[in-house]
Amino acid sequence: MYLELFKLKEYPFELTPDSDFLFMSKAHARAKAYLDYAIWNRDGFVVITGEVGAGKTTLLQKFLSERDENVVVAKIFQTQLNETEFLQSVLNEFGLKDFSGSKVELMDALNTFLLNKFPQSSQVVLIVDEAQNLSDAVLEEIRMLSGLETRKEKILHVVLVGQPELKERLESPEHTQLLQRVRLRFHLSGLSEAEMRSYILHRLRVAGAVNDNIFSDNTFPIIYQYTGGIPRLINVLCDTAMMCAYADNLSNITSGVVKTVIEELQWLPYAKRINKRGNAIGASVRSEMQGQMRDNTKALVNLSEKFNRLDFAVPTLSARMNNIEVLLKRIADSLDDRQPHTEVIRKRS
Repeated sequence: MYLELFKLKEYPFELTPDSDFLFMSKAHARAKAYLDYAIWNRDGFVVITGEVGAGKTTLLQKFLSERDENVVVAKIFQTQLNETEFLQSVLNEFGLKDFSGSKVELMDALNTFLLNKFPQSSQVVLIVDEAQNLSDAVLEEIRMLSGLETRKEKILHVVLVGQPELKERLESPEHTQLLQRVRLRFHLSGLSEAEMRSYILHRLRVAGAVNDNIFSDNTFPIIYQYTGGIPRLINVLCDTAMMCAYADNLSNITSGVVKTVIEELQWLPYAKRINKRGNAIGASVRSEMQGQMRDNTKALVNLSEKFNRLDFAVPTLSARMNNIEVLLKRIADSLDDRQPHTEVIRKRS
C-alpha cells in the first residue's frame, strides 16, 4: 500500500516473526550467545523469558536459521498438551511418525533415538515456545528428559521460551528440582529509547529505505512513551502511522501523525497500561484470596459446629458410660456369688 510512497521494497513492520528483520539489541545478542553456548558446549538447559512481543520467537528463528547440519531440533509451539501428547509431539518433531503407546514406551523410544544420535556427533535440541502454558505434569516430564545423559555429557538440550509467568512458575517450590537443572537463564525486556530508534531505522533499511528521515526526530520519544520499547507494539504503531501518512499523502511521518494514530488505537502510555494490568492482576489475586478466605471461614464454622455438638454429646456419653460401668460391676458381683455354690456341687459329685 505505502511501499511506493516511501520507496520501500517490502513492509518493514510486519507482525509475523522474520529473522531477516531481527534487531540485535544488547539483550537479544546476549540471549542468543547463551543459546549458542549451551548447544555447542552440551550444557543442558536454557530458559529465555520476556514480555509479550519482546522478540523471543524471532530470536529463536534466527538461532534456528544459523544452526549447523549436525543440530537436530524438535520445536514445540502447541503447549496445551498432557504428558503423553507432549511426548508424542516431541517424537513426531524428531521424525518418528505415527508413534503411539504408553508414556513408558514413548520415553523408551525417545531415549533410544537420542542414544542412536549421540555417536553421530549430533546435537539434539528440544525447543518449547510459550512454555508458560505447560502443565505441571509436562514440566516434570521435561525435567526427566533434561536428565538424559552419558557419563560425561547431556544427550538432549532443552530450551524453554515463555512469558514472565514461566519465570514465576519455575521459581515456585514445586519446581525446585527443575530449576536446579537450568544452566542459563535470561529475561528479554523492552528496548531502551536509543535502541528503539535504532530498531526502527534498522527495519526501514532492511525493507529498502535509502534515507533515515521517514520518521521525524520528534516522533521517537512519543513512540517510546506509548510502546515501552516492546518490538511488537513498535511495529503496530509504526505500521499504522505509515498507513495514516499514506492516506494523507505525506512522505514524512510527523509527531502529529503519531499522535493521531495513538488516539485511533486508544492507547494509554505504556507505563499506565502496565500499572493497569498489574492492578487488574492484583484485583484478581485479591478476589481469589477473598474467595479462599470465605471457603476457609465456612469450613471453620462447620468444624466449630461439629465440636459444639460433640460438647453437648459428652455429658450424655459420660452418663451412659457410668451406667454401663455399674451394670458390669453388678454382673461381676453376681458371678462372684455363684462361684462357691458351683464348687460345692463339684465336691458332692
